[in-house]
Amino acid sequence: MSIQDLLGSVTQLFYNSQRLNSGIPNMTLPPNVHDAEPIPATAREAIDALMQSGDLFRYTAPQDAPVALLEAEFANLLGSKYALAVSSCSAALFLSLKALGLPRDARVLIPGFTFAAVPSSVVHADCVPVLCEVGANYRIDMADFEAKLSDVQAVIISHMRGHTSDMDAIMALCDARGIPVVEDAAHSLGTTWHGRNIGTIGRVGCFSFQSYKMINAGEGGILVTDDADLVARAVIMSGAYEHNWKKHKGPEGQNSPELAEAFARWQNKLPLYNLRMSNLSAAVIRPQIPELARRVRDGLVNHDYVADRLNTSPFIDVPAPLAPEQRAPDSIQFNLVGLDEAEIRAFAAAADRRGVKVQVFGLSEDNARAFWNWQFLGEVPELPQTRAMLMRACDVRLPVRLSRAELDVVADILLAAMTEVTGPARAYGT
Repeated sequence: MSIQDLLGSVTQLFYNSQRLNSGIPNMTLPPNVHDAEPIPATAREAIDALMQSGDLFRYTAPQDAPVALLEAEFANLLGSKYALAVSSCSAALFLSLKALGLPRDARVLIPGFTFAAVPSSVVHADCVPVLCEVGANYRIDMADFEAKLSDVQAVIISHMRGHTSDMDAIMALCDARGIPVVEDAAHSLGTTWHGRNIGTIGRVGCFSFQSYKMINAGEGGILVTDDADLVARAVIMSGAYEHNWKKHKGPEGQNSPELAEAFARWQNKLPLYNLRMSNLSAAVIRPQIPELARRVRDGLVNHDYVADRLNTSPFIDVPAPLAPEQRAPDSIQFNLVGLDEAEIRAFAAAADRRGVKVQVFGLSEDNARAFWNWQFLGEVPELPQTRAMLMRACDVRLPVRLSRAELDVVADILLAAMTEVTGPARAYGT
């Protein structure tokens, strides 16, 4: 029996026990939403060769190391001049802030709805996070954003769970003030805004290859930019000691005079943080790049199908995308409408008994996406609008590999859980 078969059997036994213990008759087994797609078989040859050689360090080869090839391919995919692969998206965010040359204690504006790694990267970069409100649609409240711009030196826009804020308004406000924008596009690989790839609109864009992202390496990240000086600084600080920077190329993998000049300016003048990606991670990532377009297409179809079903309930609202946005989701978020806290907790528990885990951001204990848990900030600001949203915003994984039948099971369970809490008459308005 293969490992996958064994895991499948264990999962089946778990859900069988869940059904027997739930007291719910004829419970349809839910799909496993935790596993990602298998790594393409084309990765195995490259991985085996690396394991045989033991050559996992990105700078050993004189050229064309897997990490270098990944950077060239990813930059080409996004339409950017430069890419730098690193150990995580958090590392990419940190390096982006350091590469901007911000002074110590510079104030960086971030959304109140993001992952704890974002304010953490600001703190690690010796800067001060400034939080702005987020609306019920999970996007930045533009009035609060504009009001706080006068006292910041940089902005990080988190496209949280792939929900894109109004990038037209954000860039107009920031460009007018000369404020650099870093895009936290950890959840947004494949998402576009007016047809332009998210992550290429600001000064620099940062992506994640963590296991719950569109491309899965377990861990890993990458930043993209058209700014030669910025990427040169980031490359050196990522750990390109001595003259390893010479192995970093410009567009289409060619030598770039402007990049070489930038490296010459900064060599030995910046600290090294050693946040490099290994060749093994790159070998896992590269074969997945050709799969991205299909995953994006299937993820959007899956999301919209389940959203249409959930929106039939008067107690569930899946916010619509903004007009210029074409999303690439592998999960679904929705707000609970007209329920008190006890009913919200009862809904999550009812779904869980049926086998679908619903995370309510504000009610999940110690949730890293609830800003009041970022106690490392010291005095955590109060954001009443964002808090209210987080107390009723739900998150459910929808891997792109799910079939229509499996999507129906997920939707059926969520709707049944809502009916259990609200009662048939209230749920259907009769």
